[in-house]
Amino acid sequence: MNNIPNLLTFLRIGLIPVFVIVFYLPMNGTRLICLGIFITAAITDWLDGYLARRWHQTTSLGAFLDPVADKLIVAVALVLLVQADPTPWLALPAAVIIGREITVSALREWMAEIGARTQVAVSAAGKWKTTLQMIAIALLILREPLFGLPIANIALVLLYLAAGLTLWSMVQYLRAAWPSLTGQPPPP
Repeated sequence: MNNIPNLLTFLRIGLIPVFVIVFYLPMNGTRLICLGIFITAAITDWLDGYLARRWHQTTSLGAFLDPVADKLIVAVALVLLVQADPTPWLALPAAVIIGREITVSALREWMAEIGARTQVAVSAAGKWKTTLQMIAIALLILREPLFGLPIANIALVLLYLAAGLTLWSMVQYLRAAWPSLTGQPPPP
């Protein structure tokens, strides 16, 4: 626990309640502060993994907590954003993303239980999905036009792209796990 990558992961988890509190503060500028908190969390998501690999400080605790921290900050941010703007256009991709995270986490847990965890390791599609999610959520937090650009609309398009990648990567994981789940070869 006492290495820098793990401390960054704990920092990301610790930022979640701060993000929630700031999101609901009744004052001007809270969106920018939330954006700063979310960007800090997104940077630590990349940085903790990079440093753990580079410094050979990977730990079981870090391997467990890093994806949990990522999923928590994304889910909390999406729930708050949907609560602030309760439209089906925002709720649908948010539900897809959160539902996929629950499904894939359960799948990974079950695959680990049967000794086949490597069949559902993180894929390139999963990394792209995470990157698009983080950018979309950051822009949804900002929401206001910037340099004449309709940030909210751009964010929503990116969120739908992330939701599409989310479904695609989930299908990849399910196909990889299909033989273990059913005893049958994966569907074509």
